[in-house]
Amino acid sequence: QVQVMESGGGLVQAGGSLRLSCAASGSIFSINNVGWYRQAPGKQRELVAVITSGGSTNYADSVKGRFTISRDNAKSTVSLQMNSLQMNSLKPEDTAVYYCNAEVRSSTTWKLLNYWGQGTQVTVSS
Repeated sequence: QVQVMESGGGLVQAGGSLRLSCAASGSIFSINNVGWYRQAPGKQRELVAVITSGGSTNYADSVKGRFTISRDNAKSTVSLQMNSLQMNSLKPEDTAVYYCNAEVRSSTTWKLLNYWGQGTQVTVSS
């Protein structure tokens, strides 16, 4: 079993900053790509940023230059504080539920599967 959990959402004024974190725990051998997605009311879930195990990053055009994704690859294989999303110069249109997605290879089954967190709300007021 693998669990992924986000933290750090909240309410912030336009122009402000928030930092989201994502942690994984459980039967983890390794973590490949980790991505942040968001879903605003009435809209489809969209990719915000992704980082590979080697540290390569990719961002949605709407957040380039404002958001930074990073990861910490090792503390232990049981619980990893693996990923952060620093969000600066926030805009009202950034308001959404933000989800972390991790591609995890299980240490027990050896399967490579995608796991989602439960999401964290980010609200940017104008």
